[in-house]
Amino acid sequence: MSAVPETPILSPVDREQREAREAELSPLATRSIESRGRTRPEDPDPYRSEFERDRDRVLHSKAFRRLKHKTQVFINPEGDHFVTRMTHTLQVTQVARALAVALGLNEVLTEAICLAHDCGHTPFGHTGEAALSDYVEGGEWLHSAQGVRLFEVLEPCNLSWEVLDGIRAHTWRVKPPPHTAEGWACRFADRIAYLNHDLQDALRAGVITREDLPADVVDALGPVEGRSWINTMVEAVIRESCKRGKVAMEAEVLLAMKTFREFMFERVYLRPESVQQNDKARGVIHQLVEYLLAHPDEIPDSYRIVEADTLTQVLDYVAGMTDRYALNLHDHLFRPRGLV
Repeated sequence: MSAVPETPILSPVDREQREAREAELSPLATRSIESRGRTRPEDPDPYRSEFERDRDRVLHSKAFRRLKHKTQVFINPEGDHFVTRMTHTLQVTQVARALAVALGLNEVLTEAICLAHDCGHTPFGHTGEAALSDYVEGGEWLHSAQGVRLFEVLEPCNLSWEVLDGIRAHTWRVKPPPHTAEGWACRFADRIAYLNHDLQDALRAGVITREDLPADVVDALGPVEGRSWINTMVEAVIRESCKRGKVAMEAEVLLAMKTFREFMFERVYLRPESVQQNDKARGVIHQLVEYLLAHPDEIPDSYRIVEADTLTQVLDYVAGMTDRYALNLHDHLFRPRGLV
């Protein structure tokens, strides 16, 4: 019989020890003890740092679970391997964590931001976002702002200021930009991930071929083989960030990514077949909104903030729908089965 060791092999790593480890991170990193805090103060957790609590709350939220049935690019695709909003989110998180580890940033904060960044997205991807914008007077409906509203109001998780800021500013057109380096890591990871996995989906669907890709993009990024473009982009961020002391990407690769993005819009996102499909999806969203504006009592109580005006209640409800929920509700309302 072996003797029991005097010193246990395992011992708990508590919150204070985890926070102490953050002292070894880069000066650019955001430390949990320096967080601007939460809207509602809470007692500290005995084990988890504040950003670990945020990550866990996002992962357990209903909004996160709904991502598995929300579209990325191809609406209601028949194949099993097309990217959904959920798989996109996981890929963004992986890319951003790779950046965070390489640059000495706070990996947990990065993960929390990335897991939450698209939870405010509509059904049917950016088509749904554009459809809801038609109801915003003098502005646009942004899934990033809805993500903040979701975690603050609709499914309140009392997240840290830094996580909410990262959600708000993960899209490049939103100003001001993220206040943390971890938010910037999410920004770059989001674009790196969606361009690459949307390319793979487009190739798989036969929408484009490898020969269609712009020669200058291939020259800068290399041949399209598996994850090589992702690696090239990630390494370009690491090198340039170390050179400039902030999260950035090398100019040559950044230009190639910009050209690549323009190509994807022209040949994939805005191709005639996509426009036709998107118009149908937009019509579904519009009909649902109009119906619910006329029948607000049909919004389930679990999706209703009674203090909000009717339009906001409707947009909150529709924005939270998955693709299949929106299509099923639309069928129920406008194409009921069983009628002669």
